[in-house]
Amino acid sequence: QVQLVESGGGLVQAGGSLRLSCAASGRTFTPGAMGWFRQAPGKEREFVSAITWNGGSTNYRDSVEGRFTISRDNAKSTVYLQMNSLKPEDTAVYYCAGKVGPGATATQNMYAYWGQGTQVTVSS
Repeated sequence: QVQLVESGGGLVQAGGSLRLSCAASGRTFTPGAMGWFRQAPGKEREFVSAITWNGGSTNYRDSVEGRFTISRDNAKSTVYLQMNSLKPEDTAVYYCAGKVGPGATATQNMYAYWGQGTQVTVSS
């Protein structure tokens, strides 16, 4: 079984930055893509970004393209989400997710492993 633990969330002013981390433990799953999703109050969970196992391909939702950067360090079994120029509409609980198999897909049901989430709040 794979466990994913997110960290790095918090409260930040609009225009600020945060870096989320997601540490994987337990049975490693390779090859596999990793993703970040988020859920704002009263809204459905949505795709944010994903990265292939070797980091060679990434995928972003349009509203974060150019502001967020996903990366991974397989030696540390950790995936990161660098979030710059944050906006109040980025406020949400951010979830890390992992899947078996290649493909940095935005489709949630393709991800078998999920973390508990970390809160990101952006004040205006």
